[in-house]
Amino acid sequence: MFKDRILLITGGTGTFGNAVLQAFLDTGIREIRIFSRDEKKQDDMRKEYVDSKLKFYIGDVRDKNSLRDAMSGVDFVFHAAALKQVPSCEFFPIEALRTNAIGTENVLNAAIDAKVQRVIILSTDKAVYPINAMGISKAMMEKIAVAKSRVAGDATTISITRYGNVMASRGSVIPLFIRQIQDGQPLTITDPAMSRFMMTIEDAVDLVVYAFQNGNPGDTFVQKAAACTLDTLALALKKLLKADNPISVIGTRHGEKLYETLLTREEMAVAQDLEGYFRVPADNRDLNYSQYFSEGRKEVALNLDYNSHNTDQKDVDEMCELLLKLECVQMALRGEKVDV
Repeated sequence: MFKDRILLITGGTGTFGNAVLQAFLDTGIREIRIFSRDEKKQDDMRKEYVDSKLKFYIGDVRDKNSLRDAMSGVDFVFHAAALKQVPSCEFFPIEALRTNAIGTENVLNAAIDAKVQRVIILSTDKAVYPINAMGISKAMMEKIAVAKSRVAGDATTISITRYGNVMASRGSVIPLFIRQIQDGQPLTITDPAMSRFMMTIEDAVDLVVYAFQNGNPGDTFVQKAAACTLDTLALALKKLLKADNPISVIGTRHGEKLYETLLTREEMAVAQDLEGYFRVPADNRDLNYSQYFSEGRKEVALNLDYNSHNTDQKDVDEMCELLLKLECVQMALRGEKVDV
């Protein structure tokens, strides 16, 4: 479905954008546009790929005018631009709101005006039962996307993907653990029992493509994913790298949960099980208040949410097998220094 089409990726210089380029540049796609505010990363990407299909646009999703030229003639949009660091968003919550929520509205309005066929919004498990500013802003982003999907309908199909930790993505804990092992430092763990979903970046791209192929207006897609505790993750890395670094428990940081949730129990009550994925249709109730205040749904109470504590739990050996797929782990095994 990408043959001779134009794809725009907002926030395209990050881990996700690079994975999309590696997956699609050598296909029949006509053009991939990278929209971001970081000129240095765009220049690095331009030099790395050297491909005429790749076009770069400097801009910010906060500025609706900067989106207009980038969106012209585009068929599909992957909206990945976001503020993602929990501590940064805690200290500057209005900045998280401006980028993650208002920026998303700007992207969707520009896409609708440009008659883009499909838009996929990239969200996070932290948007479910959010306790921090990043998660709250992403939850608002999802609500905005569903609301816009009612307006756009099939003219511009807007769908959402929600996923957990992307292993070894920028700022994630796996490169940090590897660097601590290489530097002979203790591995700093907030809570050994804390669990997180584990997805490769290829899984994340597959989820977005699946949503493109199967999404209806307002759908939210989740890929079924395994999880592990931080203790298991640290032990697996120590085993792979034949390390004996001690583990230091530093305590839960502000805004962190013991476990993350990908689907609420309310969503599980309506979710469609599609083998490797869940699809949650849009909640398209109107302002009939009885459906919110007077009438309940018994089936909701019978469901559990889908979280990183009750999904498939990987043990140390299984995590070793999964970790071997990561380039940063392969670099460490070759004796190369890994950047955090």
